[in-house]
Amino acid sequence: MKLDFEYGHGTMTAELPDTTDVFIPGETIPDPPCIPEDQIVAKTRESIRNPMGMKPLSELAHKGSKVVIVIPDIVKGGCQPTSHRKVAIRLIVDELYAAGVEKKDILLLFSNGLHPRTTTKEAKQILGKELFDEFYWTHQITSHDSEDYEHLVDLGCTERGDRVLMNKYVFDCDIPILIGHTQGNPYGGYSGGYKHCATGITHWRSIATHHVPEVMHGPDFTPVSGHSMMRTKFNEIGMLMEEKMGHPFFCCDAVLDTYSRQIEINSGYAKVMQPKSWIMANKRTYVPFAEEKYDVMVFGMPQNFHYGDGMGTNPIQLMQALSAQVVRHKRVMKDNCVIICSSICNGYFHDERWPYLRELYEMFQHDYMNVLPDMNRYGEYFATNEEYIRKYRFANAFHPFHGFSMMSSAHIAEMNTSAIYIVGAQEPGIARSMGLKTRATFEEALEDAKKKYVGPNPNILALPKTFKIGAVHLCMKDDDLSNV
Repeated sequence: MKLDFEYGHGTMTAELPDTTDVFIPGETIPDPPCIPEDQIVAKTRESIRNPMGMKPLSELAHKGSKVVIVIPDIVKGGCQPTSHRKVAIRLIVDELYAAGVEKKDILLLFSNGLHPRTTTKEAKQILGKELFDEFYWTHQITSHDSEDYEHLVDLGCTERGDRVLMNKYVFDCDIPILIGHTQGNPYGGYSGGYKHCATGITHWRSIATHHVPEVMHGPDFTPVSGHSMMRTKFNEIGMLMEEKMGHPFFCCDAVLDTYSRQIEINSGYAKVMQPKSWIMANKRTYVPFAEEKYDVMVFGMPQNFHYGDGMGTNPIQLMQALSAQVVRHKRVMKDNCVIICSSICNGYFHDERWPYLRELYEMFQHDYMNVLPDMNRYGEYFATNEEYIRKYRFANAFHPFHGFSMMSSAHIAEMNTSAIYIVGAQEPGIARSMGLKTRATFEEALEDAKKKYVGPNPNILALPKTFKIGAVHLCMKDDDLSNV
């Protein structure tokens, strides 16, 4: 069979055996039905007015209440007119107004964490013109700055000893509201809930308690689940925030489908709401599919996806993207599985977005750096580099510690495969310097893998569109999914 896989800004064709299994999220096995567009507003309003485990906004809010609405950044969640963020924020603002809250006492805060701070263009795209115009011109839209120490609060440590610093606007307000997406994530199960606050409105020292090798290379991290040490830490950090604030977050999370459409809306106290939202999310995300585990997994990598332009060409980000597929699909991979992935791999680092990764990559080539975790000891060195911090704060770059969370993830592909082939690389030396094998075509890579690793008749899984639409976590047909 012939299949097209992402490659740079286009595609590359592969000719694979007819016995190849093909999986495309939302197509091969349909998602649970999404809420019809003409019912989204009513369903969202119903959820907001009937929160789980806490009082509704109509009882919590009154004139004089200070409110911060915390909103996911551009990375995930969709920006269509009926996106969860657009609909939920509008309805929540109207509920607050009806309860007597004055417009001047509402702040919209993007929870970018260590991601680039949200640009004006992105804010308008996420919020839509109406909400943007309502709050932008009075300076009531901002994004989290994890290096703005005037607007951070040190909460001390969780009982486990994890340091927690959080956004002061959120800490000081009367009603902190989290708008989230219950969407399959290779880091700790699902976005939304306590993951949202634990990663989106904290400091790199807080991120460094969970996005690190000692957590991400643990036996409970791969394959992804909602019960890993990482998820436990998210919950503990979020609950410490609530304890120190003296009140819970008001959450409004949407279970999303392959195309970021709402399947279900859940609101309320995260401790109660999270497990309820995961019931539906599990039906969409953990997909029983494979009858036999796979020897080879084939997919393609565009240049621009998820974290931005250069994600599929910057060597550290490229490795993270490979590993994300392993974390998601390890349940269906043999222990000696081989990955074959197309990437233009043209040397484009996108230094403006990741100004520190070229230096990090070059350090990896020297001084006994045999595996990516060997770099981990330089985390604080990079995270306190003043020039990289200035670029994060004022030039829409990723925070330098984000590179170390990417490296921790990036090593997982090597941990769980016998070989990784990059096909079509324009600068193949970059791939080889990351421990990857290179071939010109999918066909050449497959023949080499047959000879060296998987034998003449491998069981192959092809994943077209894997980085272009909302991913799932593939499982065996007979897997027990009662405790994912």
